[in-house]
Amino acid sequence: MAKPRATFGIDLHLEPTGGGVRRGLTDALREAVRTGRLAPATRLPSSRALAADLGIARNTVADAYADLVAEGWLTARQGSGTHVSQRTVVPPTGPAPRPREPGRPTHNLVPGTPDLASFPRAEWLKAARRALATASYQALDYGDPRGRIELRTALAEYLARARGVRADPEHILVCAGFSHGLRLLGAVLRARGARTVAVESYGLDVHWNLLAAAGLRTVPLPFDERGTDPGELSDQDAVLLTPAHQFPMGGTLHRDRRAAVVEWARRTGGLVVEDDYDGEFRYDRQPVGALQGLDPDHVVHAGTTSKSLAPGLRLGWLVLPPGLMEEVLTAKGGIDSCGSLDQLTLAEFLTSGAYDRHVRAARLRYRRRRDALVAELARRAPKVHATGIAAGLHVVLRLPPGTEQSALRAAAWQGLAIHGLHRYQHPEAGVERRDALVVGYGTPPDHAWSGALEALCAVLPE
Repeated sequence: MAKPRATFGIDLHLEPTGGGVRRGLTDALREAVRTGRLAPATRLPSSRALAADLGIARNTVADAYADLVAEGWLTARQGSGTHVSQRTVVPPTGPAPRPREPGRPTHNLVPGTPDLASFPRAEWLKAARRALATASYQALDYGDPRGRIELRTALAEYLARARGVRADPEHILVCAGFSHGLRLLGAVLRARGARTVAVESYGLDVHWNLLAAAGLRTVPLPFDERGTDPGELSDQDAVLLTPAHQFPMGGTLHRDRRAAVVEWARRTGGLVVEDDYDGEFRYDRQPVGALQGLDPDHVVHAGTTSKSLAPGLRLGWLVLPPGLMEEVLTAKGGIDSCGSLDQLTLAEFLTSGAYDRHVRAARLRYRRRRDALVAELARRAPKVHATGIAAGLHVVLRLPPGTEQSALRAAAWQGLAIHGLHRYQHPEAGVERRDALVVGYGTPPDHAWSGALEALCAVLPE
């Protein structure tokens, strides 16, 4: 009889197949034995050791071992551990089980995307037909580099009514989403001789990288329970903020700090860039008005349809201070970067009231999801707390200290795509380490939400 081969202290590489933690582990172990990667008589790690390595429950590993013992793939004896059975490896007779495709998780709770299945196709198609039927033939020519006047006019009315923005169509520039707008502003700042831009301690690295590509250094501001602290704003040339609903921490910028940011801009001539990416989605009260309304001369208000409709539309806007338009148009190259028909369709969607109806329906849908998530946490994971205001398409779940990485490993086994808070922390930010998950509850379609919520609760610390 072959001598058992101990694997204590040695990494055991497994590739899960199928859905669910137990099933994925069972299938992966079975495949490793069947193909000979785990040789006969190999002693497997204890259920406690393997559970710790994988970041899953010990009972899950024990149950997977028991299933394979019952099938004959493994043997187990009291006091001697679990071993691979003494059997001849059977070559595969059919196609091997396919591992989960990279980028295609079973459940997706990554923040940043709305429920794309709820895109208002019928209403959008009606708006497109009306826009195309009434558009002049000149609308199909090269357009105004600021964007179609119909859309800029509709945006000026909507933003004033819904977000408290003070603007006229002449100060609005249509762009291909927020990243495009930020790239243009970065080029303008660098052309002016700017060197540094203050940013929030938590945010998106893609935005910091865009500013870095323009030759600008990003300097993180302190963060506390009242949000980003502008007290260290001094000689920076601009500041990038998400004041209505901070991403990812989920709070609103305190009113005293809103006033302090505006005062800094007036005193120094600095530029404030307000990212209002999901400002329309507030569930417990009226949304906080745009920061731009306090000082249109120093604040750029940036918005997009990426969260309210769909990122694939590639439609956004900058409401610019007077005098900045020509510099931005120079950076843009003097061309209209968005399709005229899509702009005309959005203009019709706004003026017909279809956009308001869609936002109200989406607000109700996302509020119900957030409420269900908070209620389920209270029932199944009382040590995990949802933080931030009731708003937007994501929530931060504060975890017990030291548990973020184990929760992420468990999520990977569960086929759950989710992000930890640490990935959103600026590399130079001197903030206290917080263990947390950033959950995008807007992403799953309605039919998949309950399954995604169940998978989330399964990976949280009990």
